[in-house]
Amino acid sequence: MKRFLILCVLALLAVFVPAPAHAAEELRWAVQPSTENGPNGRGAFEYKAAPGHQILDYVGISNLSSQDLTLSVYATDAFTATDGAYGLLPASQKAKDLGSWTDLTPKQYTIAVGKRVDIPFRLTVPANVTPGDHAGGIIASVSQVQTGADGKKVNVDKRVAARVYVRVEGPVRPYTEVTSVKVEYDNPWNPFAGGDMTVTYWLRNSGNVRVSGAANVRARAPLGVGLGETGDAAIPEMLPGSEIAVTRKISGVAPLGRLTALVTFNPKSADGRLAVATGSGSVWAPPWLPLGGLVLAVGLVLAVRVVRRRRRALVTRAAALA
Repeated sequence: MKRFLILCVLALLAVFVPAPAHAAEELRWAVQPSTENGPNGRGAFEYKAAPGHQILDYVGISNLSSQDLTLSVYATDAFTATDGAYGLLPASQKAKDLGSWTDLTPKQYTIAVGKRVDIPFRLTVPANVTPGDHAGGIIASVSQVQTGADGKKVNVDKRVAARVYVRVEGPVRPYTEVTSVKVEYDNPWNPFAGGDMTVTYWLRNSGNVRVSGAANVRARAPLGVGLGETGDAAIPEMLPGSEIAVTRKISGVAPLGRLTALVTFNPKSADGRLAVATGSGSVWAPPWLPLGGLVLAVGLVLAVRVVRRRRRALVTRAAALA
């Protein structure tokens, strides 16, 4: 009887326990260069213009979700993050460069399920702007309230953007440099196994055009003896005035005293290849096992000499007393 009652209670609990709620649908939308009749295959907005010139264009925003979307649409400035990512200013920060040149009104659009709107905009290049490359993005964003792990509700701004590039006419001054090189070495007790050399270097685009390219690191011992290299690593696009940090590792580097890491950056831009930028950094890597063996050998030699001298002194004193 007791077993029957327990089973009934469990059955009732199973009926009244609420089923877990389905996860909210992920909202999806796309932003791309367009025309008044729809997208034309461009991957980004790219223009060449003189100071004071006006550009008229369209941005297409497509609703890929299963519900209507209300999106905030605006333009802002771009920057290169320290890890090389293409970043855009947050909505709370006012644009001062290309984003401020772009007129996008009205600011909000409601797009039905499966539909696209092609929004016209005007980009006016200031008359006193500096020549070279300027970058930004046209953003469509949705703000959602979500619950964090601590149970608190937070406002999350989800953004999708299309890149915008403007090459302003005038003198082009491409210039890159390796501003700093930091070298660390994990010195092994066994010098024949070799250790890990970790190299972090900073690349700066000091010119007025965007650049990318490839960089490599070579490990050298005194007298230029080669100890290994990383091979070429792709360097992402760097906007004018930006600086990025890159970390690479070379394994199996023998501890041969003063080790040097040589960094070579081969940059390129839309105008072709640029002058190579180089930099170097060093670190001490004493070969502890051989040095320890040498110190031990020297100590033994000195000890033997001391013992011999004492013996000779004893022999001489004994002969004098005889």
